[in-house]
Amino acid sequence: MPKAGIHPKWYPEAKVICNGEHVATIGSTHPEINVDVWSGNHPFYTGNQKIIDTEGRVERFLRKYGMFDENVKVEEQV
Repeated sequence: MPKAGIHPKWYPEAKVICNGEHVATIGSTHPEINVDVWSGNHPFYTGNQKIIDTEGRVERFLRKYGMFDENVKVEEQV
C-alpha cells in the first residue's frame, strides 16, 4: 500500500484529446491530456507519409543514386 499524502491523485479514466476529439482513455495523474499527434493521425502509422522537398534535395539525391523516376512527382512546399 502506498504511503498516504505523498502520491499524486490517480485518474484511471483520463481522456486523451487530439484536435478537440476524444481519442483514447488511459490512466494518468491528469484528468485530461491534450495532444497534437497520436497514432491515429500520424503519417507513419496511417501510411499517408509524404516527402516535402523545399530545395530539390530529395530529387537530387534520387537522381544521384539512380532511383529517380520521371513519373513520380516530388511534392514541393510553397
